[in-house]
Amino acid sequence: SSPAWQEIRSLVEAAAGCVSLGTVSLENNIPPGVEVFADPLIERVFTNLIDNALRHGEKVTRISFGLKRGGDSCVIFCEDDGVGVPVDEKEKIFSYAYGKNTGLGLFLAREILSITGITIRETGNPGEGARFEMICPPDMIRAPVSQTG
Repeated sequence: SSPAWQEIRSLVEAAAGCVSLGTVSLENNIPPGVEVFADPLIERVFTNLIDNALRHGEKVTRISFGLKRGGDSCVIFCEDDGVGVPVDEKEKIFSYAYGKNTGLGLFLAREILSITGITIRETGNPGEGARFEMICPPDMIRAPVSQTG
């Protein structure tokens, strides 16, 4: 199916429902009503980010999603308080077939997001946690009028 407007907060909730969080808390700080224009598989991208945090973060107690506006773009971020991603792996993790047992994988996540011009990068500090930022072009995000100010 083709790209469509989807409420980000609901996508995060649906993605969180697909994984077993155990004792890890998930904070959904995405404001209600904000939508992203993306491939329907974006929900699986969010599921993959949560799953990766649980699988590779080792000491994760918290995973949070949020939204940050800056300049002419909007960033959806997913961060955790685990071990983070080593500097020399920040780009490698997006390679095809990187790592083992990766399921959907960050390679496919990047492909899915790129359909509507969204880019993804890892910007966390090693040792403090991973942070994935999905940078959305301004015309790929829309919010209720009351929330754009």
